[in-house]
Amino acid sequence: MAASRIGHDYLALADCQESVVWHALQRGLDASCFVSWQWQINHQIRTVQQAQEYVDLRCDEVEGFEKNQDVFEVGITPYYGLLAGIANDDAIRVQAFPSSLEWSDPHGLDDPLVEKHQSPVPEVVHIYPDRVAFCVAQLCPVYCRYCFRKRRDNEVGLHFRKDILDRGIAYIASQKSIRDVLITGGDPFLASDTALEGLLKRLRAIKHVEIIRFGTRTPVTLPYRITPQLTGMLASYHPIWLNTHFNCAAELTVDARQSLNLLTAAGIPVGNQSVLLRGVNDSTEKMKELCLALIRSRVRPYYVFHAHLVKGTQHLRVSVSEGIAIMKALRSTISGFATPLYILDTPSGKIPLMDNPILGIDGNDVLVEDRHGEVWREKDAWRPLPA
Repeated sequence: MAASRIGHDYLALADCQESVVWHALQRGLDASCFVSWQWQINHQIRTVQQAQEYVDLRCDEVEGFEKNQDVFEVGITPYYGLLAGIANDDAIRVQAFPSSLEWSDPHGLDDPLVEKHQSPVPEVVHIYPDRVAFCVAQLCPVYCRYCFRKRRDNEVGLHFRKDILDRGIAYIASQKSIRDVLITGGDPFLASDTALEGLLKRLRAIKHVEIIRFGTRTPVTLPYRITPQLTGMLASYHPIWLNTHFNCAAELTVDARQSLNLLTAAGIPVGNQSVLLRGVNDSTEKMKELCLALIRSRVRPYYVFHAHLVKGTQHLRVSVSEGIAIMKALRSTISGFATPLYILDTPSGKIPLMDNPILGIDGNDVLVEDRHGEVWREKDAWRPLPA
């Protein structure tokens, strides 16, 4: 779709055959309802019967719908469910559709990052001195099967709860070292513009808070939530930053690109954090396709996370050695600014994972490996010459 067609009105996409809205119309759905984010949430796919309106389920997925509600909630927006059907791509469906494979994971953990023990007040995770993750939301457009906060599924009433917000704001105000607040959840954009603005006003009233970031997957799974009204409100509280979460190029639909255009046009820097997943982005070509699609939409590929050791994800996990090989090959094929860091997230913080190109020290020379696998000698000017 030409860039000129990407505007502010999602309903205008109804005549574009590349859009998910157009496919919704072909199935007899009302376009004006389909592009309403509230309608999407009210019609989340939760049962086998609802899912089969959009895709032909496999046996393991039918089992997943029937039994996994007791393990981890199932919820998929009609937008993302329809995308899974029209894309005919396992990279979409394995992220959202439950599977009986989730029951076989002897090594999976409930809280792999031990966040509960690093929360001085409920839902404020404080690992680094200068920043916190403020988990204000519980609801999500799609409950990703690899989510590392599955444990919150059993904790009722966490979505923009007043006492949680009050305690979190009070804690952030009391810690003058905190200059950066990440608003996350769940998905914070599953709140009204009014609720989001109320939170932003309170954070902006804290003098030592300089940066406010949002973590949201709505551009991927519910792009219609990104409206001119929302982005205009966010822009009035700059500097606002946003990280979203595309895992494969197929997710960058016309509809999704329109939501990203609204964000970047409002001056909101957008980064992307992927998770390395089996069958989704576990090759250099797939990762390259994703990164190039992101930068075409003015989104910076920021992190690729090694999948957390969270319960129910053994069938989706990729080994560290595979990940390093993928990212090493990726660096040779695309620009540096389009190459994300491969990150291992641990309870003590994030650790970059990469092949070590420093081969050793030879006298005053540092020996490194270039992208062709050849050895390069670099004079180390800071090392004193031998006497």
